[in-house]
Amino acid sequence: MSILQDFPFSSIDKAHEAIKPFIHRTPILSSSNIDKLCGCRIYFKCENFQKVGAFKMRGAAHAVSQLKASGFNGSVVTHSSGNHAQALAKAAKSLGIKAYIVMPETAPRVKVEAVKAYGGEITFCAPTLDARESEMKKIQAKTGATFVPPYDDRNVILGQATAAKELLEEKPELEAILAPVGGGGLLAGTALTTKHLNNKIKAYGAEPEGADDAYQSFKAGKLILQTKPNTLADGLLTSLGKLNFEVIKELVDGIFLVNDKEIIASMQLIWGHMKIIVEPSCAVPLAAVLKQKKRFEGKKIGVILSGGNVDLDDYFNTLKQKAKS
Repeated sequence: MSILQDFPFSSIDKAHEAIKPFIHRTPILSSSNIDKLCGCRIYFKCENFQKVGAFKMRGAAHAVSQLKASGFNGSVVTHSSGNHAQALAKAAKSLGIKAYIVMPETAPRVKVEAVKAYGGEITFCAPTLDARESEMKKIQAKTGATFVPPYDDRNVILGQATAAKELLEEKPELEAILAPVGGGGLLAGTALTTKHLNNKIKAYGAEPEGADDAYQSFKAGKLILQTKPNTLADGLLTSLGKLNFEVIKELVDGIFLVNDKEIIASMQLIWGHMKIIVEPSCAVPLAAVLKQKKRFEGKKIGVILSGGNVDLDDYFNTLKQKAKS
C-alpha cells in the first residue's frame, strides 16, 4: 500500500483551509539572470516572506489548530534551533495557548529574540539532540505541556505540504520541485503534494554535505541518524524524522548534496539578483540546481525558499566599522 493512502490529498486540502487565517499565501518569484546561469526556468516559492519568516509557520499552525479543535486548553512545548520555535510560539499565541521552547545555546540571536517577541518561554540547552530532548522532558514533567514536534509529526507534515500545494496551483506545468531537507517535514510534505497532483513531477531534496543523514538514509533504504553535523546551514542540522523518512523513501526521486561554499554562492545569487534575504538553509536547493545543471537543463523547476531569518548584526557592524574609518 502506498503511503499516499495514509496521507490522502483531502487531508492536505483540509490542513490548508485550517491554517489560512494564520499564514500568508507567499509569492512566487523568478529571476531571468538566475535562469540564464542555471540553464532552466526556476519559480521560487518565497516562504522567506511567510509569517515568522519561514515555512515552519504552516506546520506549527496546523498542529496547534488541530489541538485547539479537539478542545485542548493546555500548553505546548517543543525543541528547535529557531524557525519551528518561532512558528510554534506565534501559533500558540494566536490561539491563546502557552508555549515552552527549548533552544540550543548556539541558536541565532535573531531567532531567539523572535521567540521572545511571540511570547514563548525559552529554556536554553547544549547544542545536541539529547540535550534538547532531556530539557523538554523536564518541562513536560513540570508543566504537563504537550509536545509539538518540529518535523516528525503527521499534522506538521500536512501543514508543510501546503507550500507545494500553493506552488502547483499557480504553476502546474512544473517538471520538478526541490526543497531543503533537515528533519524532513518540508520535503515529505512537498513530495506528498507533488505526487498527489502529478506523479510525473519529480520531487527532490537538497542537503549540505556536512549534514547528510537524509542522503545516506535515502541511499541505504534505512534511517541513519545524524552525527556531529558541520554546516553553516543551521536550519538543517537535525536528524531526519522517522515518519518523514517513510514518506521520503517512497516518494522522493533523489537527494542532492552541496557544500558550504556552494551554499554561500547561491545565497549571494538570490540576494544579488532577486533583492530578497534568505538564510543559508534556504539557498541549498538553488545550489543543487546549479550543481546538477545537465539534469535540469531546459526544464521548468520549482524551488521552495524555506526561510529568511538571518542575523544581520555582524553585517551591519562591519558597515559601521567601515563608516568610522
